[in-house]
Amino acid sequence: MKSSFVTILIAMFLFTGTEAQNPVIFADVPDASMIRVGDTYYMSSTTMHMSPGVPIMKSYDLVNWELVNYAYDRLGEVDAMNLDNGKSTYGRGSWASCIRYHEGTFYVSTFAQTTGRTYIFTTRDIEKGPWKSISFEPSYHDHTLFFDDDGKVWMIYGVSRLRMVELKEDLSGVKEGTDHVVIENASAPAGTNIGLGAEGSQLFKVNGKYYLFNITWPRGGMRTVVIHRADRITGPYEGRMAFADRGIAQGGMTDTPDGRWFAYLFRDYGSVGRIPYIVPVTWEDGWPVIGVDGKVPEKLDLPGNKGVIPGIVASDNFSRQKEDRALPLVWQWNHNPDNALWSVKQRKGWLRLTTGRIDTSFVMAKNTLTQRTFGPVCSGTTRLDVRGMKEGDFAGLALLQRKFGQVGVKIVRGKPTLVMVNAGSGKPVEEESVPLKKKTVFLKAVCDFTERTDTARFYYSPDGKSWKNIGTRLNMEYSMPHFMGYRFGLFNYATKNTGGHADFDWFNMQYQNDREFSGVR
Repeated sequence: MKSSFVTILIAMFLFTGTEAQNPVIFADVPDASMIRVGDTYYMSSTTMHMSPGVPIMKSYDLVNWELVNYAYDRLGEVDAMNLDNGKSTYGRGSWASCIRYHEGTFYVSTFAQTTGRTYIFTTRDIEKGPWKSISFEPSYHDHTLFFDDDGKVWMIYGVSRLRMVELKEDLSGVKEGTDHVVIENASAPAGTNIGLGAEGSQLFKVNGKYYLFNITWPRGGMRTVVIHRADRITGPYEGRMAFADRGIAQGGMTDTPDGRWFAYLFRDYGSVGRIPYIVPVTWEDGWPVIGVDGKVPEKLDLPGNKGVIPGIVASDNFSRQKEDRALPLVWQWNHNPDNALWSVKQRKGWLRLTTGRIDTSFVMAKNTLTQRTFGPVCSGTTRLDVRGMKEGDFAGLALLQRKFGQVGVKIVRGKPTLVMVNAGSGKPVEEESVPLKKKTVFLKAVCDFTERTDTARFYYSPDGKSWKNIGTRLNMEYSMPHFMGYRFGLFNYATKNTGGHADFDWFNMQYQNDREFSGVR
């Protein structure tokens, strides 16, 4: 199977457009913050409870993006981040980040309810690091970091009643006496009947004026962009309702080297997550005007999409050269991992997940290795070797969210049994079990996000060629407790004995833009 790895990877990226299309990434990349440095764009995003965290992406055209780094490896050594003592930080961890470039240094700031702190990560080399970390209390919600021309550094934060603070010169905290209200009701331009107050602040300075982007959500309406403008950073600000189309909102704007302007926003799109759009911006009377006739265009006057989402997800054969990272950047752990219990070296060309404690729940088990799902239709496939597993172990392939699904192998009375678990009802139910006659098995999960179909099926195969459906259809649901699009996950956890291990030969991603996919319907 490894011999076909390159073929599969090439086939995955044969989809190539001649012009850019929205969404530019059909995967969970929410809360984007963006800068342009010369001819290169850098974007940070939110992955909350995942480790490493705050992904950094690079593009030369606003359309084709690749992961180049993370701002941190581990957010904090607390029970909720480590999945210890029955605690977790699903839907929390680090939220909306802000990326900036000032006098040769990159700055990425974020905040975390889990630790109650605000973080600023700095580096001279955003792709290679190293990063320096600064943190302080409290946790400033949805803040925007801004370096003004006079040398002062500011943050604007909050919900609806937006506040401003000035930071110390070394960014180690807030200058005393500077915290004040800068906009009393930032939601006001969108009306009086507001459900979600204005948040997601992002501040820009263009031609001497300050522009503050926020999102708000009128009741009975949709997620809406509100923009405020001022001649001084401290105000006063005047605001207007700037954009409302299909709920595509929250983000900011950037210019191109040739002087064009674009907004970057995202859209809630069911169980695949929050997907990013690029939207043209024109200027009228000193205000940015978003969209074409008030709408997000399907096609863009930008270079075409060169692949599905190259560099955001990828197949992996777990074979490593000496200079390679242990895990490519596309992988993230569900919460902080126990690094003593996984390896790509113990068995060359395989990922080994070893159990170190007893767990009774998939979502509370350590060391689940994840990647994004993507739309409109995708699949993840792996080959599992169960010979190192112990009684009570459960290992395999999952689709991770609160209403998760799993296909894998359990060791029951010393014998491997193939099972499918469906938690679509809110509680995990073992829908089907099949005795496993071999020591290896191929597993597959197929996701359909077409027009928010939001369903998945699970399959197994003895040889990787002929596939058989197992269990029931998973009805996927984007739930607020997890606050994240579904992710493929490789897992192994113990329910009776510790020290067993499961080996994964490879993990392959595939894509298809219609419902017929890999011979499976």
